[in-house]
Parts: sequence; structure tokens; C-alpha cells
Amino acid sequence: MATEFIRFGLTKSQRQGTGVLQILGALGILAGTIYPSIGLVAATGLSVLMLLGFGVRLKIKDSFVQSFPSFLMLVLNLWAAFLFYEIWMAPA
Repeated sequence: MATEFIRFGLTKSQRQGTGVLQILGALGILAGTIYPSIGLVAATGLSVLMLLGFGVRLKIKDSFVQSFPSFLMLVLNLWAAFLFYEIWMAPA
């Protein structure tokens, strides 16, 4: 992944920050199974992260095959955010 981030034109601190945000997002989604509001925030945050990742892929003109995983993760995280929202807003 370090070579990929170099190819993306990103720094070591940006790579490390991305990793930390991904781990926090995963933990937040796990916490969302108990506290849906945390899951909503985590899934939304991961969606933004994947949107930025997809944007980087477009900027450096990667192929569809190379760009698709970030787009797929964006869609899946948006779906998770929607589900957490529905659970959170459901009447008790």
C-alpha cells in the first residue's frame, strides 16, 4: 500500500491517517450493532473516505477495474449508513 499511496501522490502521514480512519470506521460500525447512531456516523465517515479515494483514482486516471473497489465500498458504506439511520430512527 505504501507504493500505491506514492503513486497517488499522497504523503506518509496521509497514508497513516487513512489507516487510522479506516480502523476507527470499522470499530464504529461494530459499535453500531449496539448503538446505531455511532454506526451511522462511522458508515458516513467511511463513505466520505471512499468518495475521496475514488476521486483520487479518477484524478490519476486509473482504469475502471482499478477504480471500482473504492466505488463499491462507497456504495456499501452508504447503504450501511442508510440502514443504521433507519434503525436509529425506528420507533422504540
